[in-house]
Parts: sequence; structure tokens; C-alpha cells
Amino acid sequence: MGGKIKELYNKLCRTEWNPMTTGIIIALLSILMMAWWRPWGAVGAVRNWGDWILYAIGIYSDPDTLEVLGFFDWDGEALPQKSFWYNSGSVIGIGFVGGAFLSALLGGQFALRFPPLREWVKAIIAGVLMGFGATLAGGCNVGGMYNALGNLAANGFAMWLGLIFGVLFGLWLLYKEMEYVTWGSGGAKTIDFPAQAQMVFGAVVIAAFIWGAYQYANYDGDEYDYINSLPGVLLIAAALGYAMQRGRWCMVQGFREPHMTGNGNMAKSMALSIALVAVGAAVLKYEVPLRAYGDAVLNPIHYVRGTFGWGGVVGGFIFGLGAMLAGGCGTGTLWRVGEGQLKLWMAMIVFAISSSLTGLWVQGNDWEANGVLGKYVYLPDVMGYGWSLALILFSMAVWYVVVIWNEDSNKLILPM
Repeated sequence: MGGKIKELYNKLCRTEWNPMTTGIIIALLSILMMAWWRPWGAVGAVRNWGDWILYAIGIYSDPDTLEVLGFFDWDGEALPQKSFWYNSGSVIGIGFVGGAFLSALLGGQFALRFPPLREWVKAIIAGVLMGFGATLAGGCNVGGMYNALGNLAANGFAMWLGLIFGVLFGLWLLYKEMEYVTWGSGGAKTIDFPAQAQMVFGAVVIAAFIWGAYQYANYDGDEYDYINSLPGVLLIAAALGYAMQRGRWCMVQGFREPHMTGNGNMAKSMALSIALVAVGAAVLKYEVPLRAYGDAVLNPIHYVRGTFGWGGVVGGFIFGLGAMLAGGCGTGTLWRVGEGQLKLWMAMIVFAISSSLTGLWVQGNDWEANGVLGKYVYLPDVMGYGWSLALILFSMAVWYVVVIWNEDSNKLILPM
């Protein structure tokens, strides 16, 4: 029995999960999050953290700015909706990073990894690009592409297109860097921690999740009773972070590897995962008369952004380029933060500040609301649920077939 328990532990906590299995798990967790409350994303958390960083250091001090950000009510009282601990997007980010941290600890993989100087510089540039790109596209690779497509929003296609070309350009730059740049390549080091200590910290993280979920569930305040729903958000986000770190599931890799090595495992996993999320969202958003009052479980407008146009494409390009320089997409950055990669810590901090500043600028000028970035297009409003779902499933099938064709032919590999 002891041997079987150890075998199960190794499969759940130490072995790298199969990409297809991980993609299916992420899709199911994404649907659970939508059924619980709302779709999940990364940039909402990152932007909220950037808002508070800039507020703490005094850059956000003007009353008009604070009003746009929604930090305080008319009486000057802090609003929980923007709080680091009570904002739903921030709670998703906390749960996600915590889940990735837990996975790294239980797998004995947590370490403080200090990159070479050149990688620190790339992290700063990457953070700026990712923040600006996510603002233009209406989200990062999750909210702007993965969950946008999954939620039947046309803007997901726009960012998908931009991401492809942004990652390809970033890959070309990577080749040029390898060929011509030698500056700042030294100084990397790693600080490891004993496996026993990581196990103890893992138990502490589990206890912290249980305590946090209990605090949210027992929050006493009728005016902000939404907080009582945050335990599910926290724990499902933790499961997402755990699964992504355990499967090393990074979306930028799905766009990069088919054109770098020909390996299409991550791209195929992403295509399958998006298809499953789209089916789940269609079920949750469709108004079934048997449901109470005939309302959909999930608000149809969720993750439908006014970026179906140049905003989605250009934003996706800029974000994809930044993700290549960072070495991780929005979620890839966060789960790598959880396993101790300091380059990604720097990228995340700059990403947060960049996202906050550019978000305030775009929001202050009402670009999205005024149609500057593109259009709001919820596909079922245009072609109905059946054809919308068919379009997304067909698109994912085409992507899947192109990837497996490229695995055999190597026709789409970008030469060095």
C-alpha cells in the first residue's frame, strides 16, 4: 500500500504531466470557473497589482485618477472591488501563483533562479510590451485569446492572428540574439532548497489556502456579499496554477515550437482545450427555458471586448513579441513566478506597471467604448450559437491539422 501511495504521489506531484491531459484539465477547470462566477484571466490580476504599486509609491494620487480607477467611494472609503485581497481578478492571480508555488514545492522543483544580466534587461522590455499589448487587445493570451475564443467572442480571433506573427518575429529576434549578442551572458546562479523543507512549506501553503477560503466564505458584510463567493475563485485558480506548472503548459510555447523545432504537442493541446472551453461556454451561456427565469448561467458578454479590429491584431503582435522576450506568456509568467524564476518576477512587476499605466490611458480616453480599437462582436448575435460553435471548432481542427502536418513536413519551421 505504501508503494502505491508513493506511486500516486509521484504521478500527481512529481511527474511532468502529458500536454494533452493538461489541456483537458485546464479546459474543465476553466468551465468550472465560468460556472462558479466568471471566466478567468491573468491580466486582471496583474493590472490590479500594478494599480496598487503605483498608488503605494505616490504616482496615483490625483483624485480624478483614483476616481477612474475606482479605488474609493464618494466618502473616501476604500472599495473592496479594487482591493488586492477582494478584487476577483486579483484573487484569481493570488490563487494561480499560489497553486503553481504549491506544485513546485511538492515536486521539489522550487528554487531561486537568478538569470544573466541580459535576461534582466529582456524581462524589463518584455514587461513593457506585454502590458501595452494586453491593453490594446483587451486581455493577455488568456482573456484576449484563449477564453475570448472559448467564450464565442470574435476578438479572440484577432488576437490569435496577432500572437502568431508576434511570436514569429520574437523567434527571429531570438535567432539574431544567439548569433550576434554576447553581452551580459554571465552571472546566472540558482539557490536550491532541501526537498524536506519544500514539503513542509507545501503543507503550509495548503493550510493557507484552506484558511483563506474559510475567511472569504465567512465574510460578514451584506453590502459586499460577493466576497462570500471568492473561495471557489481562489481554489479553482489554485488548481489551474497547479496544473499548468505540473504540465509546464505555456501558450507561447504552443505558438513557438511548431516554427522552431516542429514539435506541435503544446499547440495541439491548446486547440483541444479551446474547443472544450467553447462547448462549455455555449452550454452555460445558452438560455435554456428550464433554468430559472430563462436566463443563461453565464453572462453572454463576458470576455467579449471591443477589440475585434486593429487593437486585437496589433495588441496580440506586441504581446506575443513580449512573451517571447520574457520566456513565458501571461499565465506562463505567473506559474514560473511560482517556481522561483526571478527573470519572470521582474517581467511580472514591469508587466503590472505597464498594464496599469496603458490601461488608465486607454480607459481615460474611452478608446474601446468609442470603437477606436475595433468592434464588440459576440458571435452568437451574428450567426447563432450553432454556427458560432461550429466556426470555433472548425478553426481549432484546422490549426490541429496544420500542426500535425508540419510535424511531418517541417514546412513551417523558421530557419536560423
